[in-house]
Amino acid sequence: MSHIHPSQIRLGYFLVILAAILFAISGTTAKFLFNSGFTAFQLIQLRITLAFAGLLLWLCIRHPQSLKISRKHLPYFCCLGVFGIGAAQFFYLLAISRINVASAILLHYTGPVFVAVYVVLVRGRKLSIHTILAIIGTLLGCYFMVGAYNLELNALNWTGILAGLLAAVAFAAYSLMSDYGMRTYTAWTVLLYGLLFAAVMWNVLHPPLDAFFHSYSAVQWSCILFIGIFGTIFPFGLYFEGIKRIEPTHASITATLEPISAGVFAALFLGELMAPLQIFGGLLVIVSIVRLQLHSAASKPIPID
Repeated sequence: MSHIHPSQIRLGYFLVILAAILFAISGTTAKFLFNSGFTAFQLIQLRITLAFAGLLLWLCIRHPQSLKISRKHLPYFCCLGVFGIGAAQFFYLLAISRINVASAILLHYTGPVFVAVYVVLVRGRKLSIHTILAIIGTLLGCYFMVGAYNLELNALNWTGILAGLLAAVAFAAYSLMSDYGMRTYTAWTVLLYGLLFAAVMWNVLHPPLDAFFHSYSAVQWSCILFIGIFGTIFPFGLYFEGIKRIEPTHASITATLEPISAGVFAALFLGELMAPLQIFGGLLVIVSIVRLQLHSAASKPIPID
């Protein structure tokens, strides 16, 4: 990307930072709704359905050519939507509803570790010392971050912790599958049809559009619309625009600002404070993920088809 003007590179970093902040605000907003009585099933249906409808409308107006796909790829998009986007978003929201926002997002960010595990177990690649250290650092960081150093293990919210880890697994699946899809389609097309099948799933598992017919206050509706539009479509769009201007690895590293921002927002607006050892664990996770991403960028690309 050496031909890109420095001002465009700076703009790329700004767009990725803005995307990370919007994602972080979305997580904090979701926790606010959970504290007011929302369930993860309600919010996932609201978020995914609104995001799909909003993105479909925008693409119909601005990029109608992005709507075209081959029928033979429908099973792929179904898997992407169900096991990738749909599962990742649900477990992510479930984790936020059970544990503090920063911890939930950090657990979600361990997705690259599961990608590394996939490469070893399925593709037969050997673990490098860099990857081993990154995995150990991530596991140790998670241990401190979720408060497992506390001997009262029964006091830990294991549902929230497990949901966060499952969100990371689903995020890893989404990363691998979306990379495959973007060899044929634009990122917007992949996202749109992933959201379509995710929306179908959560309108089957939960009564169709049921969450839209509950009685919500004006503030709650504002939060719902923010999460669906400004907490989903906008940050994805900003991130996609960002990686057009900077290296994807640099973008993913810059995006680790999200859990840091989420911790700050949750502390300011929800009163969620992390203990010093939890903060240490969170920083260890971020450092480990950055190390893993840098090493991945220096390695040979991984074929996943």
